[in-house]
Amino acid sequence: MEAKTVLLPSRYRTATLVDLLDRVLDKGLVINADIIISVAGIPLLGVNLRAALAGMETMLKYGLMREWDERTREWERAHIKKREPLFLAEEEILLRMYGAHWHSKGIYRAWQPGHLYLTNKRLFLFRSEPGEMLFETALEKIKGLAIKRETHFTGTERDMVYLTLNPGRLAYLYAEKPRELQDALRGRMKVLGLPLDENPVLSPLDAEIGNLLRKDETSAEAKMWYQLPASGIMGESWRRGRLCLTDERLFWWCNEDRRIVVEAPLTEIRRATVESRDLGGSIKERPVLCLSYGNPPETKKALFVGDDLDEWEKAINRIAGEMESCPRCERRAPTNHLLKRGCPACGWVSPHQGGSRTKPRPFGEIDRARMGDCGGNS
Repeated sequence: MEAKTVLLPSRYRTATLVDLLDRVLDKGLVINADIIISVAGIPLLGVNLRAALAGMETMLKYGLMREWDERTREWERAHIKKREPLFLAEEEILLRMYGAHWHSKGIYRAWQPGHLYLTNKRLFLFRSEPGEMLFETALEKIKGLAIKRETHFTGTERDMVYLTLNPGRLAYLYAEKPRELQDALRGRMKVLGLPLDENPVLSPLDAEIGNLLRKDETSAEAKMWYQLPASGIMGESWRRGRLCLTDERLFWWCNEDRRIVVEAPLTEIRRATVESRDLGGSIKERPVLCLSYGNPPETKKALFVGDDLDEWEKAINRIAGEMESCPRCERRAPTNHLLKRGCPACGWVSPHQGGSRTKPRPFGEIDRARMGDCGGNS
């Protein structure tokens, strides 16, 4: 006579939630329930529930979800190659690290992160999801490389990579290990017999800055943060951009909005001071360049944070010191112009016209090198 096995429920009082999950995933759980909800003896709602819960290995063992699993695996096999860069014939990877490329084209400007590859033939940045080549150049087109220590608004310092490419292009990159990239690229260029300028002249990354300059207008530029005033429900905020001082005006270009936010002709610049201010949060106190500009009674103020603020203060105040207010209309104009030609706004003429001939110092005396380079954005 065949023996029958009877399964009886048991209770383990020491079992934990982890034990329960392990049991469900390994052995599986089947729910088979008919539920009727009634009110005052009258059935109103019926629920017929059939559900199976288990790990995928258990599901496939019992023949469940096989078609879905096969379709998913087939899709992964077809797309996995798209998440890897396509290498050239006989191309070898010399270096691979995390990096990013500053993309600036049309209305789209942003950092594009991915993995930076240096091979025996080229340098490129590839993003795996979705698979896309973000930056690519043959080693023969690389003419110069510069690594510059840049300070973020929060005070964090990091080395950024600038590449000058042929013809006349500039690439702005972030590399996880920039010095290692520099050494590897230098060594490969030497093997190929290609020259590499390690002190290249860096042109502006964005053509808009150059287009903003008028004919024969020269400028000193530096990366600066500007404090946008509070507007409506929005409080004060800091934006990245570039401060430019020319022989005609001072203006600040906003990276995000791609436009000039602050602009003042030299005749309206009153004074610049460097003050220590508490910017709040983890930043706390930092030197801030405070600029006063405009004509009374509409004098305005602007706050900037960046490098070499003392040099900017001296340059701006020197220019402002060579300005005088017209005794009649209070409009500011170069001192020499007022004494020799009179006020360009109201026509006032000095009674001592031709007496004093104070010669303004040329704009070219501004130390552009110490006021920051005209490189890219951070």
